[in-house]
This record gives sequence, C-alpha cells and structure tokens, in this order.
Amino acid sequence: MSEAQHIRSSVDAAGIATITIARPDKRNALTPAMLDALLAEIQTHSANASPNTTTRAILLTGEGDLFCAGFDLSLCRDDDSVLPALLSGLSACIAALRNAPCPVIISAHGAAIAGGCALLGGGDIVLTTDDAKIGYPVVKLGISPAVSAPTLASACGHGPARARLLDTQLISGREAARLGLASESLPSRDACETRAREIATHLAAKPPHALAATKSWLNTITPEANESTLRTALNTSLALVGQAEEKQLLPQAWTPKR
Repeated sequence: MSEAQHIRSSVDAAGIATITIARPDKRNALTPAMLDALLAEIQTHSANASPNTTTRAILLTGEGDLFCAGFDLSLCRDDDSVLPALLSGLSACIAALRNAPCPVIISAHGAAIAGGCALLGGGDIVLTTDDAKIGYPVVKLGISPAVSAPTLASACGHGPARARLLDTQLISGREAARLGLASESLPSRDACETRAREIATHLAAKPPHALAATKSWLNTITPEANESTLRTALNTSLALVGQAEEKQLLPQAWTPKR
C-alpha cells in the first residue's frame, strides 16, 4: 500500500464526507505523502461543498484505537527534507480545514499528539475521549510547535495555548474539553465516533450557504489564525529545522528507550 492510500474518503447520502487517517499499525503517524493526500481530499470536498453542495460536512477521524500520534519521525533519520515537508503539509491541511465552506467535525479518540493535536485546530467541532492523550511534546526534540500556535490560541485562548505549547506533558481528553481544545469528551471510542457523526448529520441538514458565510466571518474575526499568521507560524517552526539543537535531540524519536 502506498503512503497516500493511508488516507481514505467517502461521502454518504447525507453529504457527509468522511476522511479517515488509516495507518493503525503505525498509530496513524503522518508521512509527507499522507499529508499531501489529506490536503487533496480536503480541497476536493471543499470544492464540492460550493456551489453544488454535494458535500455538506466533513468528518475527520482515525482508524483503530486512536486518531493520530503525530508525524512518523523515523523517516527523518536518513532524509533531511522530510521534517520540513511534514511541517509544511501539516500547516496546509490545517488551513484547508479552516477554510472549508462546510462544517468540519473531528473525532479525536484515543490520542491526538503533536501533529495529530495540531490538526484539531482545523476543526469547527472537536470530539475526543476521556482517557485520550492530547498535547504537543515536540519541544523536547528540538522542534518548535509554533505551527500550531495560531489555531490553538483561537480555540482555547492565549494563556492555555502558551502553557500547552511550552509544556511537553500530555493532557487527558477531559482536560482538553475543559480548556476548550475539544468541544466534548466522551467515555469511549464508539461513543466519540457516534457523537461526531450525529453532529455532522445535524449540521449537514442546515442551509449550506448560511453555514459557509458564517464560517467565512468566523475566520475573519479570529486574527490569531489568519493566513498571514499561519504562514509566519510555519516559518517559525521551519527555522529550527537543521539547527544544532534539533539535530542533537531529534534522534530520540527513533532511538529505543533503555
């Protein structure tokens, strides 16, 4: 199976486009090709959402026990171009999700870590599970999570955003919901998936042009996550790639723990 095939997509009769990160044997860890495929799916469904309204809502989920454990950093071992590609692809996917004219619902069950957590910033409504592990533990690898800062600040405010980006400790889904990083926390994966589809179905039945106009306005009044800020945030993360600290610490991502 090619890396791009780890992103699956389907549209049901209600117009709900379900995009699934499908690499459960690797905890749905993202590769550059997967991010390219994810971006293409988001853009395709966004185009179908306007003007012909084939797509009425986007539901992003992960196959298996968890949503997404972040980047597959083992690919960086022998190729210096991988990390920049991962960061750039992630930023593009977050922006595409935010700019989609239809509602975006994310089922972040089990875990949403590093790049997986960053994807939550693209959702309009984020569901998770009580025992999920959520956060940005990448500073300890010499990688800046600045790429996630604008959308995180938009979701839960500047104070909580600063704490989460600087603190490498993961938080539970219940705590993520308390902070505003998630809309709701559910007791199990099945409950999370069911609730996410319930919300997607509810929103898919709403007038699409009114929803699109509302999303556009919401993006206008949240300057923390506008196009310019997202680009600057990406450049901040990219600036550390290849620096001495990152080169020293990043190998911890693929070095077995003793």
